[in-house]
Amino acid sequence: MNHSLLRSSDKKKQYIAFDIQNLPITYPHFLSKFSTIYQKIRATRKIIIILGWTVICMPFQSFFIKLSGKTKINFARFYWRNVCRILGLDLRIFGKLENQNNQSGTPKRPIIYIVNHTSWLDIPVLGGLLPGAFVAKEEIGSWPVISTLCRLGRVLFVSRQRQSTIKEQQTMEKRLEEGGNLILFPEGTSTEGSHLAPFLSSFFVLAKPISKNVTYPIPIIQPISVVYDRLGMLPVNRLRRPIYSWYGDMELTPHLWDFCKWSDMRASIIYHDPLYPEDFKNRKQLSQKAWDIIAKGTACLRQGKSEEDIKKTI
Repeated sequence: MNHSLLRSSDKKKQYIAFDIQNLPITYPHFLSKFSTIYQKIRATRKIIIILGWTVICMPFQSFFIKLSGKTKINFARFYWRNVCRILGLDLRIFGKLENQNNQSGTPKRPIIYIVNHTSWLDIPVLGGLLPGAFVAKEEIGSWPVISTLCRLGRVLFVSRQRQSTIKEQQTMEKRLEEGGNLILFPEGTSTEGSHLAPFLSSFFVLAKPISKNVTYPIPIIQPISVVYDRLGMLPVNRLRRPIYSWYGDMELTPHLWDFCKWSDMRASIIYHDPLYPEDFKNRKQLSQKAWDIIAKGTACLRQGKSEEDIKKTI
């Protein structure tokens, strides 16, 4: 063994301190301690400001949610947009968002936004952009603080128990009948972000109902691709992706704390052209088409393609 190389390697380890979960770049050893302290201060500041912003907004939304009209929707979007700003998360958007205002048909058709799901960050990012209500798993409704925010945001909770399916579907149908839009994650759960899991076609039953005697206008489907592609001034690769991705058995609080230590972050979003359910024979075909579109869009964003290539996926 070459001992001179070993000593050189040891010296390098002493000089360079690099922790991929905490530091955006490599630091000389004597600076790493100060950087770690500053990152903890940054995370603490972000969390305190978000909590303060939430306390200020909750009474307003509690009042707005009792009123008719779109004030409660617009205020919720305003709240989440500012959460993204506090987190230091920039948004890069491609394409055009479909909404009732740019529909020429009468009556206006509700919209179901179909999105890939990788993190709790999808909530503030999409909540600040989309005029719709999330459909979330029932467990979230029992989380402290988060459950209150979800209810103020008019989130619809669903379980995976077969006996509750009909009641939950009726709740979503009522929201569509009222002209409201829905935001669905048809993968059924969050993933690590390196691939797109198969879509559950059952999420598309509202767009392709089994019964023809429906009381709500058949919604339009708009696929949306979301990828977190910049972190600490550098592109996000496979090693850095877990800093954004929240999935499996990960605990929320530690993940939030580690994420808030970072700066210079970005999410890229593609609004794809809408799909019309009447153009498809069944919900499996509709589900597969939406999957194909989002799979192509997310792959393009993960690979850091040019804006011209990204626009081709719209």
